[in-house]
Amino acid sequence: MFRSFGIGELLIILLILLLIFGATRLPQIGGALGKSIREFRKGKAGELDDAESKGASEKKDEKNPKS
Repeated sequence: MFRSFGIGELLIILLILLLIFGATRLPQIGGALGKSIREFRKGKAGELDDAESKGASEKKDEKNPKS
């Protein structure tokens, strides 16, 4: 049903974007998209680090219960 995009399809999409946004605005959009992807990855990595540290502290609390 679905297959990966080929070179032809990508060129058509790029041409449509160029017609809609223009040559001056397209690099700004690409830069903003790249920045948002980097921020998302940083946030995702931060969540994983937080979850790992939380799990480690819970294991530490299990070994030394407060009685």
